[in-house]
Amino acid sequence: MEGRAAVRSPARTCVGCRARADKSDLLRVVAVTDDARPGVAVLAPDRLGRLPGRGAYLHPHPRCLELAERRRAFRRALRLTGPPDTSALRRWVAQQGATGPYTDRTTAG
Repeated sequence: MEGRAAVRSPARTCVGCRARADKSDLLRVVAVTDDARPGVAVLAPDRLGRLPGRGAYLHPHPRCLELAERRRAFRRALRLTGPPDTSALRRWVAQQGATGPYTDRTTAG
């Protein structure tokens, strides 16, 4: 049908580099509680986008993760009261950088 607008993919902003990108190009990150350490939020990758709770979006690239940590962006975006544990997320991003489908489309500066 002529005159129909093209369907656009939702856009999100990376909490690390602050660049806007298609939602499908970003990794959703959620804070989950750790039963072994009460009061500590562990950042977990949500590849399917179905985990409950607030989500923050991040390019799955080590540089964006470093920027987000330095800016304390996860704490602000996920409304956390204390600093989150990023070790699981850091491992996942490192594995994806070595073997994943993602490319370095993120860091222009």
